[in-house]
Amino acid sequence: MKKISLILLLAGTVASAQVKKGKLVWEETFNGKTLNEKVWNFELGDGCPNVCGWGNNERQIYTKTNHRLEDGKLVITTKKEGDKYTSTRITTAGKKEFKYGYMEARAKLPVGHGIWPAFWMLGSNISKVGWPLAGEIDILEYIGREPHTAYTTLHTQAHHGDKASSKKTPIADIEKGFHTYGVKWTPEQMEFFIDDKSVYTYVPENKSEEVWPYDQPFYFILNTAVGGNFGGPDVDDSIFPQEYIIDYVRVYAN
Repeated sequence: MKKISLILLLAGTVASAQVKKGKLVWEETFNGKTLNEKVWNFELGDGCPNVCGWGNNERQIYTKTNHRLEDGKLVITTKKEGDKYTSTRITTAGKKEFKYGYMEARAKLPVGHGIWPAFWMLGSNISKVGWPLAGEIDILEYIGREPHTAYTTLHTQAHHGDKASSKKTPIADIEKGFHTYGVKWTPEQMEFFIDDKSVYTYVPENKSEEVWPYDQPFYFILNTAVGGNFGGPDVDDSIFPQEYIIDYVRVYAN
């Protein structure tokens, strides 16, 4: 099989490109008293029977009660309740889906060994073609067992799981306060940004469906997982409860 050639532009310490945002086309500011279910769907339970452990041997059970809106922010609280972990996972599938643009969230992370918050996207055709052919865009993943580090990752049919196209970015103060996490998505490439600075660019030369499923709408997902293949396997129960606080989600035109 011919090796797929990629140009991977990794941000350096000398010069990191600043993101250029176009016109704001949609935003979620979480200013209401309850989550707007005309925009957001709740995904509930442990993923069974179709994808038990949500496909990653995760330990949490998702509920409708592990979140609140407070001071114009979404707060996802992850708890240890008896012998179970509970959390929240919401998506915009079928309600707010986007093709190309600059997607961004401003968020404050939960911390501790075993915690796994994320801001990510899945292809709208996933129910028809499945994962990973539908594609996945992980704008932010943070795992508590690797402090001071952010992950930005793309999963495709050709490169997924442990072989995904991914970049780990060291950020000394990532656990402190709010940071912005974004991706500039064009027909040619994906460029990821943290605090408006470029950290990783993905440019496949041969844009077959196996390496570039990104010419279709994608929807957003916000969640905090516990343990699992990536976040775990060990979990420090003393860290709970933990809060993942999202200030906003925005989409800008290119």
